[in-house]
Amino acid sequence: MQDLDIDVIALTELLVPRGHRVEMGMIDAPGIHYNLSGEGSISINGRPAIPLSPHLLIIVPPNTPFSIEVDGSNVPPKLISRDCWTRQDGILRVAVPNEHPEIVQICGFFNASFGQSVRLFAELREPVIEQFEPADRIDQKLREAMDELLQQEVGVGAMTASLLKQIIVSLVRRSLRSSRRWTERFSILADKQLTRAFADMVARPGATHSVQSLAHSAGLSRSAFMARFSEVFGRTPMAILRDLRMRQAAIDLATTTTSVDVVAQNAGYESRSSFARAFRKAYHQDPSDYRRMAKEGQARKDI
Repeated sequence: MQDLDIDVIALTELLVPRGHRVEMGMIDAPGIHYNLSGEGSISINGRPAIPLSPHLLIIVPPNTPFSIEVDGSNVPPKLISRDCWTRQDGILRVAVPNEHPEIVQICGFFNASFGQSVRLFAELREPVIEQFEPADRIDQKLREAMDELLQQEVGVGAMTASLLKQIIVSLVRRSLRSSRRWTERFSILADKQLTRAFADMVARPGATHSVQSLAHSAGLSRSAFMARFSEVFGRTPMAILRDLRMRQAAIDLATTTTSVDVVAQNAGYESRSSFARAFRKAYHQDPSDYRRMAKEGQARKDI
């Protein structure tokens, strides 16, 4: 799991009283929702409502609207207005003044990738729903993540990502024992033969990999490796390898002063021209322009 990367985009605290509803969503990232306490319902993308209970975890697909509500009487729940949305140090808090919340929920928007190439939830089409228990301490990890953001200490980004990573790992572990449809995206983690080959690609993206050498690393025939790899990833090994090489090149360009020729060699390209073509296709920029803009962006952050 050392190759699992988490990028935390935002955290939200939802406090929904009886007789109220909150509407959110349409962010280009998966959303994680953990119900700390209370009972109500969540409707995702207009689908039938899902009952909410304590310690229920839901992953909402990217760009998907959702609403959370708590019935209070025979009248429709009142929409919580944007006037009740407050933001502090990267945390959005949705709460109705002078109203006791029935639902207390922590939400976060994040990106999770395996090996810097396989985005675990990017292609999610239906929500992931898992009931955890207090002993799993998911609530404790989320509260610690929120505390980190509020304190704004050195390394807050790394600490917050680490805490959310622990939650995703708990979810992935469950997926390896589950027969539910959404777990198919994690099948790479359960396939030890594919994992060996993929880990080699991640660790040495610039090496002279071939389908034959990767199949040998996996201990499979070339045809069996191609079939199994394409089934799990939905793409060929060489297509995934190109992504890994471009990601490594982008990191080198943004964080080092190594010449573009050496960056190209480290990414497995013998000529600068072929590397530049591949990089433009991936990032829609020449490598030198990408480096310049990355340096200028960092300089603006340091001001």
